[in-house]
Amino acid sequence: MAQEKVFPMTREGKDKLEQELEYLKTVKRKEVVERIKIARSFGDLSENSEYDSAKEEQAFVEGRITTLENMIRNAKIIEGEADTSSVSLGRTVTFTELPDGDEETYTIVGSAEADPFEGKISNDSPIAKSLLGKKVGDEVTVQTPGGEMLVKIVNIS
Repeated sequence: MAQEKVFPMTREGKDKLEQELEYLKTVKRKEVVERIKIARSFGDLSENSEYDSAKEEQAFVEGRITTLENMIRNAKIIEGEADTSSVSLGRTVTFTELPDGDEETYTIVGSAEADPFEGKISNDSPIAKSLLGKKVGDEVTVQTPGGEMLVKIVNIS
Protein backbone atom coordinates (compact mmCIF):
# COMPACT_ATOMS: atom_id res chain seq x y z
CA MET A 1 0.00 0.00 0.00
CA ALA A 2 1.30 3.47 -0.86
CA GLN A 3 2.41 5.61 2.01
CA GLU A 4 0.28 8.72 2.67
CA LYS A 5 1.90 12.12 2.17
CA VAL A 6 2.72 13.86 5.44
CA PHE A 7 1.67 17.51 5.74
CA PRO A 8 3.94 19.47 8.08
CA MET A 9 2.10 22.41 9.68
CA THR A 10 1.87 24.54 12.77
CA ARG A 11 -0.83 23.98 15.38
CA GLU A 12 -2.41 27.25 14.17
CA GLY A 13 -2.43 25.98 10.58
CA LYS A 14 -4.10 22.71 11.55
CA ASP A 15 -6.72 24.57 13.59
CA LYS A 16 -7.48 26.76 10.57
CA LEU A 17 -7.96 23.69 8.35
CA GLU A 18 -10.23 22.08 10.96
CA GLN A 19 -12.37 25.25 11.09
CA GLU A 20 -12.67 25.31 7.30
CA LEU A 21 -13.63 21.62 7.29
CA GLU A 22 -16.28 22.19 9.96
CA TYR A 23 -17.73 25.13 7.98
CA LEU A 24 -17.86 23.11 4.75
CA LYS A 25 -19.55 20.15 6.45
CA THR A 26 -22.08 22.04 8.56
CA VAL A 27 -22.89 25.18 6.54
CA LYS A 28 -21.70 25.08 2.94
CA ARG A 29 -22.81 21.51 2.23
CA LYS A 30 -26.37 22.36 3.36
CA GLU A 31 -26.40 25.56 1.27
CA VAL A 32 -25.40 23.63 -1.86
CA VAL A 33 -28.00 20.92 -1.27
CA GLU A 34 -30.64 23.66 -0.95
CA ARG A 35 -29.46 25.26 -4.23
CA ILE A 36 -29.75 21.88 -5.96
CA LYS A 37 -33.26 21.38 -4.55
CA ILE A 38 -34.37 24.82 -5.77
CA ALA A 39 -32.79 24.34 -9.19
CA ARG A 40 -34.52 20.95 -9.54
CA SER A 41 -37.87 22.62 -9.00
CA PHE A 42 -37.31 24.62 -12.21
CA GLY A 43 -38.06 21.49 -14.23
CA ASP A 44 -36.03 20.18 -17.18
CA LEU A 45 -32.52 19.42 -15.85
CA SER A 46 -30.94 19.03 -19.29
CA GLU A 47 -30.85 22.80 -19.91
CA ASN A 48 -30.87 24.05 -16.33
CA SER A 49 -27.77 26.17 -15.74
CA GLU A 50 -28.59 26.75 -12.05
CA TYR A 51 -28.72 23.00 -11.52
CA ASP A 52 -25.42 22.47 -13.39
CA SER A 53 -23.76 25.26 -11.41
CA ALA A 54 -25.00 23.88 -8.09
CA LYS A 55 -23.82 20.35 -8.98
CA GLU A 56 -20.37 21.74 -9.91
CA GLU A 57 -20.20 23.59 -6.60
CA GLN A 58 -21.24 20.42 -4.78
CA ALA A 59 -18.41 18.50 -6.47
CA PHE A 60 -15.93 21.23 -5.49
CA VAL A 61 -17.11 21.29 -1.86
CA GLU A 62 -17.00 17.50 -1.54
CA GLY A 63 -13.53 17.42 -3.11
CA ARG A 64 -12.29 20.11 -0.72
CA ILE A 65 -13.75 18.21 2.25
CA THR A 66 -11.90 15.06 1.16
CA THR A 67 -8.65 17.03 0.70
CA LEU A 68 -8.95 18.69 4.12
CA GLU A 69 -9.74 15.41 5.87
CA ASN A 70 -6.64 13.85 4.29
CA MET A 71 -4.42 16.81 5.23
CA ILE A 72 -5.68 16.84 8.83
CA ARG A 73 -5.37 13.06 9.18
CA ASN A 74 -1.77 13.18 7.91
CA ALA A 75 -0.73 16.41 9.62
CA LYS A 76 2.62 16.50 11.38
CA ILE A 77 2.62 19.35 13.87
CA ILE A 78 5.78 21.43 13.84
CA GLU A 79 6.81 21.88 17.44
CA GLY A 80 8.07 25.33 18.41
CA GLU A 81 11.64 24.46 19.32
CA ALA A 82 13.62 26.90 21.42
CA ASP A 83 16.57 26.63 19.03
CA THR A 84 16.61 29.62 16.71
CA SER A 85 20.26 29.24 15.69
CA SER A 86 19.31 28.08 12.18
CA VAL A 87 16.40 28.42 9.79
CA SER A 88 13.92 25.55 10.11
CA LEU A 89 10.26 24.77 9.58
CA GLY A 90 8.06 26.97 11.77
CA ARG A 91 10.73 29.69 12.11
CA THR A 92 10.38 33.29 11.04
CA VAL A 93 13.40 34.53 9.12
CA THR A 94 14.33 38.09 8.22
CA PHE A 95 16.85 38.75 5.47
CA THR A 96 18.11 41.65 3.42
CA GLU A 97 18.59 41.51 -0.31
CA LEU A 98 22.12 42.33 -1.33
CA PRO A 99 23.37 44.79 -2.41
CA ASP A 100 20.36 47.16 -2.13
CA GLY A 101 19.30 46.12 1.38
CA ASP A 102 15.53 45.57 0.97
CA GLU A 103 14.45 43.67 4.08
CA GLU A 104 11.90 40.84 3.94
CA THR A 105 10.45 38.62 6.67
CA TYR A 106 8.79 35.23 6.14
CA THR A 107 7.61 32.37 8.31
CA ILE A 108 8.48 28.98 6.83
CA VAL A 109 5.51 26.62 7.04
CA GLY A 110 4.32 23.42 5.40
CA SER A 111 2.72 23.68 1.97
CA ALA A 112 -0.76 23.12 3.44
CA GLU A 113 -0.74 26.47 5.22
CA ALA A 114 1.43 28.60 2.94
CA ASP A 115 0.03 32.08 2.34
CA PRO A 116 2.54 34.53 0.84
CA PHE A 117 0.15 37.45 1.45
CA GLU A 118 0.42 36.72 5.19
CA GLY A 119 4.19 36.25 4.98
CA LYS A 120 3.98 32.44 5.24
CA ILE A 121 5.97 30.58 2.60
CA SER A 122 6.05 26.87 1.89
CA ASN A 123 9.09 24.84 2.86
CA ASP A 124 8.98 23.65 -0.77
CA SER A 125 9.40 27.18 -2.18
CA PRO A 126 12.74 28.19 -3.75
CA ILE A 127 13.38 30.82 -1.07
CA ALA A 128 12.67 28.46 1.84
CA LYS A 129 14.69 25.62 0.32
CA SER A 130 17.69 27.96 0.03
CA LEU A 131 17.35 29.29 3.59
CA LEU A 132 16.68 26.05 5.50
CA GLY A 133 19.62 25.13 7.74
CA LYS A 134 21.34 28.51 7.37
CA LYS A 135 22.29 30.79 10.29
CA VAL A 136 22.17 34.52 11.08
CA GLY A 137 24.89 36.30 9.11
CA ASP A 138 24.97 33.72 6.31
CA GLU A 139 24.83 35.02 2.76
CA VAL A 140 22.68 32.77 0.60
CA THR A 141 22.05 32.64 -3.14
CA VAL A 142 18.36 32.02 -3.79
CA GLN A 143 17.17 30.65 -7.13
CA THR A 144 13.90 32.35 -8.09
CA PRO A 145 11.87 32.29 -11.30
CA GLY A 146 13.23 35.80 -11.96
CA GLY A 147 16.86 34.70 -11.55
CA GLU A 148 19.35 34.51 -8.70
CA MET A 149 19.03 36.70 -5.64
CA LEU A 150 21.73 37.14 -2.97
CA VAL A 151 20.41 37.62 0.58
CA LYS A 152 21.91 37.95 4.05
CA ILE A 153 20.06 36.46 7.02
CA VAL A 154 19.68 39.08 9.77
CA ASN A 155 17.28 37.42 12.23
CA ILE A 156 15.68 34.04 13.03
CA SER A 157 12.86 33.78 15.55
